[in-house]
Amino acid sequence: MSMRTRIFELTDERGVLRTSIAVTLVISSLGIGFGLFSGSFSIVFDGVYSLIDASMSLLSLVAVNLIMSYATTKGLSRKLRERFSMGFWHLEPMVLGLNGTLLISAAVYAFVTAIGSLLEGGRDLEFGWAIVYAVITVIACASIAIVEARANHRINSEFVRLDIKGWIMSTGITGALLIAFLIGFAVQGTQWQWISPYIDPAVLAIVCLLIIPLPVSTVRQALADIFLVTPVDLKEHVDTVAQAFVEKHGFISYRAYVARVGRSREIELYFIAPADGPARTIAEWDALRDEIGDLVGDKSPDRWLTVVFTGDPEWAE
Repeated sequence: MSMRTRIFELTDERGVLRTSIAVTLVISSLGIGFGLFSGSFSIVFDGVYSLIDASMSLLSLVAVNLIMSYATTKGLSRKLRERFSMGFWHLEPMVLGLNGTLLISAAVYAFVTAIGSLLEGGRDLEFGWAIVYAVITVIACASIAIVEARANHRINSEFVRLDIKGWIMSTGITGALLIAFLIGFAVQGTQWQWISPYIDPAVLAIVCLLIIPLPVSTVRQALADIFLVTPVDLKEHVDTVAQAFVEKHGFISYRAYVARVGRSREIELYFIAPADGPARTIAEWDALRDEIGDLVGDKSPDRWLTVVFTGDPEWAE
């Protein structure tokens, strides 16, 4: 397999993001160039929007590299590992939240700009070049969205999932522009030519209203991860496992603390042992830890599990 093939490997999260960045940069260059040539602010905005999306995909790629390097103990310097001894999982919700917020902000900005253009009487465009750009971009955006969606069935990455939403948004925006350009081109020289300056901003405003909610769920989940909101399903699973473990081994009670931080699952379990309980060797305590670890499940590099046995409840509070 060549180096180029490995860089853009679609079975790997990082390869998908690299592919997305490369395609986005090409589309961004086309958008800015065609927009300036045709006199379309909407196309220029589309190009700038793609450039912002590329920068966020690059930031996502950096975060993924750090997370995976820490989890697999590969490619990470000793100094960096010592500075971030708790890992880099916290970067994922931060990047996802920022990315989603920027996508929403870009759509809101486009909507406000479209309304302003409508109030100012619209904008005259060179429809021929605008149609050429819109056709190329719609095909490219739709194709990369489909390719990434198929790849993410195996990868199951939040970064890729948000990137797909970004491509869907780009396809929607450019598709609406294409419709507007075709209508504007069709009415040239007819009695309806007066509406052509209004078509582009009107369709763009409608599309923005439809696509603004797309990243909202991602931003909401990212904020929940940042604020360490306890995932209900994971907490219920850990409680069930811990309660059965307490009853089996004769412990008094337990305390469970659970959080989701990006792709990581952080679980802390404290088991309260009776003061007159049987003495155990270190190996026996470790065997109990292995048992509870197997019962909790998900032994991936992204699981952070801490198991503590104590006779003092205050250590568990």
